[in-house]
Parts: sequence; structure tokens; C-alpha cells
Amino acid sequence: MSTTWNDSAPIYRQLKERVLSMILDGSLKAGDALPSVRQIAADFQLNPITVSRAYQELVDDNLVEKRRGLGMYVLDGAAAQLLATERERFLRDEWPAMLARIERLGLSLSQLVRSVEANEMHAEEKNGANV
Repeated sequence: MSTTWNDSAPIYRQLKERVLSMILDGSLKAGDALPSVRQIAADFQLNPITVSRAYQELVDDNLVEKRRGLGMYVLDGAAAQLLATERERFLRDEWPAMLARIERLGLSLSQLVRSVEANEMHAEEKNGANV
């Protein structure tokens, strides 16, 4: 986890978003323990209440469970639930603005597809060179 916090959102929200990203990218899987509140607070010089608030929101969202005396653990299905929620939020909140910009720029579907294919080809070439 990065230690840079910004002023645009409360730190507990930023911490929660970082844990959500870790679940989405697979670095935290179902059954994995989250670092303890004390450990995160010490590592990032945060108030333990701030960390607890972020973790409690994850519990409230049914993504992690609190096991008394053991800590917090990622629930089965958390990644799938989170992915579905994030896709829905993207389509509702972000896609309309992107689509409007695509239309303003006069881009066609075929241009977008060619761009995606070119980026994929470039990534494959880059990965092949790193092997």
C-alpha cells in the first residue's frame, strides 16, 4: 500500500479504496486476512480509529468479516460482488461522460476497436521482450 494521502477525501475513505483495489486486483483473495488495525495505524502513522472506520465500512459492505480475536478476513465472493458493483457504477457514473466525449471528438467504433487492438498488440510485444 502506498503511503501518500491526499486532501480530496477523508483518509478512512482512501484506505478503504486501497483495500477495495487490492481485492479487485487479486492481491487480497477470499479468506485472506487484512493487516491488523494496529499494524496499519503504525505503518502509516494513522489514528487506529481511522483504520477501524475504513475496516468497518468494508464489513458493512459485506466484503470482509470480523472474526473475534482473529482479525478481519476477505469474504468468499467479495471480489465478484465488488466487480459487479464497480461495473454498475462505471456504467452509471463514468461511461456517459466518456461516451459524450467520444461523440464530441467524432470517434467511430472502428477507430476505438483499432486503438484497443493496437494497444493489446503493443502490450504483447512488450511482454514478449520481457520474458
